[in-house]
Amino acid sequence: MARDLRAFIQLLEERGQLRRITALVDPDLEIAEISNRMLQAGGPGLLFENVKGSSFPVAINLMGTEERVCWAMNMEHPQELETLGKKLGMLQQPKPPKKISQAVEFGKILFDVVKAKPGRDFFPACQQVVVEGDALDLNKLPLIRPYPGDAGKIITLGLVITKDCETGTPNVGVYRLQLQSRTTMSVHWLSVRGGARHLRKAAQNGKKLEIAIALGVDPLIIMAAATPIPVDLSEWLFAGLYGGSGVQLAKCKTLDLQVPADSEFVLEGTITPGEVLPDGPFGDHMGYYGGVEDSPVIHFHCMTHRQNPIYLTTFSGRPPKEEAMMAIALNRIYTPILRQQVSEIVDFFLPMEALSYKAAIISIDKAYPGQARRAALAFWSALPQFTYTKFVIVVDKDINIRDPRQVVWAISSKVDPTRDVFILPNTPFDSLDFASEKIGLGGRMGIDATTKIPPETEHEWGAPLESDADVAAMVDRRWVEYGLEDLELGDVNPNLFGYDMR
Repeated sequence: MARDLRAFIQLLEERGQLRRITALVDPDLEIAEISNRMLQAGGPGLLFENVKGSSFPVAINLMGTEERVCWAMNMEHPQELETLGKKLGMLQQPKPPKKISQAVEFGKILFDVVKAKPGRDFFPACQQVVVEGDALDLNKLPLIRPYPGDAGKIITLGLVITKDCETGTPNVGVYRLQLQSRTTMSVHWLSVRGGARHLRKAAQNGKKLEIAIALGVDPLIIMAAATPIPVDLSEWLFAGLYGGSGVQLAKCKTLDLQVPADSEFVLEGTITPGEVLPDGPFGDHMGYYGGVEDSPVIHFHCMTHRQNPIYLTTFSGRPPKEEAMMAIALNRIYTPILRQQVSEIVDFFLPMEALSYKAAIISIDKAYPGQARRAALAFWSALPQFTYTKFVIVVDKDINIRDPRQVVWAISSKVDPTRDVFILPNTPFDSLDFASEKIGLGGRMGIDATTKIPPETEHEWGAPLESDADVAAMVDRRWVEYGLEDLELGDVNPNLFGYDMR
């Protein structure tokens, strides 16, 4: 399988999903503006080969559709992601096998873990060129500035690699970095993230924190680093499980850290605990500019890269964006794990327009009164990534939760707001969500949009309208006879029904 960025770019080009742009473009606002238009239209990935102020080309929007995210994970269809989710679910909460077939299946998964163990590359491509000392100038990288109100240039798709100074356990995360000078950047991470924990440990031990930024890696590794599934496995092992074979790692030139051997660029530096600089504001995934925060400063002293490297980037903002497409894929991976945690859940969906985590729609196989409320409460506590989900809408299993028209119909026809809506006040809240009265504290709403059964209601529920089965079968047989065979009824244009989808 392909395990580097170049192979993925080649795959996109072979499948007609990449456009090369030779015209001169500016990384300041222009690249993001072009890419944003492509994202809105579900357009191809872009490779800018002539970038103002830099000799390096820029790749963007490579994972701008769900289909391309699946390709990045060596899959063809989103449904295949659920198979991966089942595998991760069995590793997370293994159960004693009751049948020989179950034992064999679990044995195969353990073998997959063995195959996923990372390897070591002693002559890595990422170190073909070494830049140190006065020659190091981060301004030579084609860092983008996406929005006019942004404070500066940023790195968005770099793997930020640190390790615990006591245990040596590594952490790989994807955090935003702001350019501060020719050799320094600030890193923006939440206090609960692995990198922040490692920095606190370094401070307690009176040490600097070593940190490496791997740029232009296999998109599959980015997906692994962005997966917040509570399994006690390293991100490298995750990536190996995702891809079916271990990731090749290489030791940094000047740090005791390992990075993907086929990275396009690697930046090596240290953080002195307590040294901070203002970071922000920047446009974030909520669709607004965030605030200014004092953030740790990284001093870089070495950069290595491949011959003729490619710079990979993206940016946040109101969906659709690449991060939203990645979240849709992760949604599929979570589904089997969520079913394992909450048995009545048939399916769940995190709509992109709801920022991929603010609203969840779950379908249940309803068997008893009050089950929808129980399912909503269980959802909020099933996995840590659902802590900041504001709205949970519960529908019956026959509702297609990925069709907003069906969901709106279920809410409109099955919900009595006085009975079916419940609110939990003063719960932990996303600090980037300006809707709450107090930053970091807000409410959650559950909506029971299922068919009600006694004692939830005191009257009979109306029978649903359905076609006569015999007549429907007859119409199917006579469709050509009617002269209607040339009409495409599968793909419906929502604008025909009063919507304005542009």
